[in-house]
Amino acid sequence: MSQTIPCMIMRGGTSRGPYLQISDLPQDREACAEILLKVMGSGHELQLDGIGGGNSLTSKVAMVGPATHPEADVDYLFAQVGIVEQKVDFSPNCGNMLSGVAPFAIETGLFPASQDKTTVRIHNLNTGKIIHATVLTPNGRVQYDGDTIISGTNSPAAPIEVTFLDVEGAKTGKLLPTGQVTNVIDSVEVTCLDAATPVVLINAKDLNKAGSESPSELDSDIEFMTRLEKIRLQAGQLMGMGDVSNSVIPKPILLSPALHGGTITARYFVPHKCHKALAVTGSIAIVTACCTPGTVATKMLESQDAESYFVLEHPSGTIELSVKRKQGDHSALESVSLIRTAKKIMSGNIYLS
Repeated sequence: MSQTIPCMIMRGGTSRGPYLQISDLPQDREACAEILLKVMGSGHELQLDGIGGGNSLTSKVAMVGPATHPEADVDYLFAQVGIVEQKVDFSPNCGNMLSGVAPFAIETGLFPASQDKTTVRIHNLNTGKIIHATVLTPNGRVQYDGDTIISGTNSPAAPIEVTFLDVEGAKTGKLLPTGQVTNVIDSVEVTCLDAATPVVLINAKDLNKAGSESPSELDSDIEFMTRLEKIRLQAGQLMGMGDVSNSVIPKPILLSPALHGGTITARYFVPHKCHKALAVTGSIAIVTACCTPGTVATKMLESQDAESYFVLEHPSGTIELSVKRKQGDHSALESVSLIRTAKKIMSGNIYLS
């Protein structure tokens, strides 16, 4: 008889995937990875035998369970699952899938709902960081319907406020893992920065790009993509992450001046394709760079004042973030907040064969 696992499929931000309870999965990461590959149907470009969508943004898994951290209410483990490749990467975080963690925790009884709004303190097992997510829960039930539309989606929903605390050094333990604000890799100035996720920030013009190209235009430029990967691999070494050829981090990001009144324009890579919008964790890294003197980002800004609100332009529109700065040091951030949405698509059982 086929094994089954309870599952809820949700859109979290601009991503989609199954939300599973940690207790329903093996504790051993390799054994867990084998289950996730079956769940998503990896090994086929369409993921026909599973529920993956044949795209990196729809081949993601969120696993949620009781908190193991004293300042959290639930644990959250994220996995990026390969599509054709039979591999699972537990190293990155995903802020979009994180948007569905609080609703899932409430729906499954992992955390009780309040009568108006409910804030769930989430311990991210990928990074060890704490994130607060506040969802609307009128009469103690999660509200999904609303009027908030985020770029990269096509339907309005209820707002979910997500606040990332202590974003610096999510994977490497350092905001600037190389010890320098900028480095030169392959004759290009870059900023290697770790805030919510490790990234490599590059001025688009230094790679002969405008920075406003569409994802498909960038993906189809083989020479450019090859050089970008070469820079990423060297950055991984400089950041103390070793050989990152089989990891999705660090993520390369092209930056260019804003064209529509925002703070800056970004093209974010995941890492071998350009994201059609902009990842939450990547957004936090960019904003942190915009607050850190001397980075590739701050060199492109017209104003370097201690701003608290940022609008990042990306291929599908914009993403807006606000920051709370630490007292006495405006270049250090206490937290970064933004609004996301989530949609419950189905709940049931996944059959594994």
